[in-house]
Amino acid sequence: MTDTAAPAGKSGIRITGAFHRLLAFSGLLALVVVFSLASPNFMQTQNILAILQATSVNGVLAIAATLVIITGGIDLSVGTLMTFCAVIAGVVLTYWGLPLPLGILGAILAGTTSGLISGTVIAKLKVPPFIATLGMMLILKGLSLVISGTRPIYFNDTPGFSQISLGSVIGTMVPGLPIPNGVLILFAVALLAAFILGKTALGRYTFALGSNEEAVRLSGVNVDRWKIAVYATAGSICGIAGLLIASRLNSAQPALGQGYELEAIAAVVIGGTSLSGGRGTVLGTLIGALIISVLANGLRILSVAQEWQTVVTGTIIILAVYADILRRRKL
Repeated sequence: MTDTAAPAGKSGIRITGAFHRLLAFSGLLALVVVFSLASPNFMQTQNILAILQATSVNGVLAIAATLVIITGGIDLSVGTLMTFCAVIAGVVLTYWGLPLPLGILGAILAGTTSGLISGTVIAKLKVPPFIATLGMMLILKGLSLVISGTRPIYFNDTPGFSQISLGSVIGTMVPGLPIPNGVLILFAVALLAAFILGKTALGRYTFALGSNEEAVRLSGVNVDRWKIAVYATAGSICGIAGLLIASRLNSAQPALGQGYELEAIAAVVIGGTSLSGGRGTVLGTLIGALIISVLANGLRILSVAQEWQTVVTGTIIILAVYADILRRRKL
């Protein structure tokens, strides 16, 4: 159900999700080779760790976006929701002085609640996902600024908070392998999301909603309930992303977040998830997130202006969407 093969087109080539992921992975390897040859600094240990650290935040957000996009929806609020969850963690830990576990729980619950609201507006009020999540994006951006007083909230008085993302459990056990905790959290979230999509009722209905929502409804399934559940799950994952970005910066930056949703959606599309719904994998999304991070890092090392980095990323998104259109034409 997650990766059914498409019939062969006129060219005789079978266009499948696995083939799309293979192309994406080949593109990732090509980028690594090109940037390695262009700059000796690219393959240095610290730079590789920096790429992985950057991927941890965008990758977690992209996994949240993957769940929603597979249903045939879209969530433009993932970036500002990440920021809102970071701000909530700041309020719980810094303003209220509560223990670290409660700050973590507060951030994840804030994400879940926001996802529930978005899902309810979409499922019950029948507001198109694009409009509903665009409105939620603005609401969350405003709430982050209001709650924080437009000022960053620092976690200097919360011992261990920065270790969520920047610490290294593996590095403690294996001194020569300082892989950040943020990367481990990314892979843990990826494994959990893959399990949900592949082994649970929520995963089955996520794909079913994207393939043919009306058929699912006519079969007697409570479509609204499952759709709300998907958005709530995605919101919870955004809460984890909020903790990662706040831990990495050791602060909750209320003005941060807008724009992250574009990189997340780009990673999802590059990884082979169809914007029309019904098809996608977590593995493909991880590959897409790595491509975005490697591309941004490599261009930065080559001193390419940020403006041109944005142009390149936009071009890649268009090409990835066009590839998806070609694949669907052969179905």
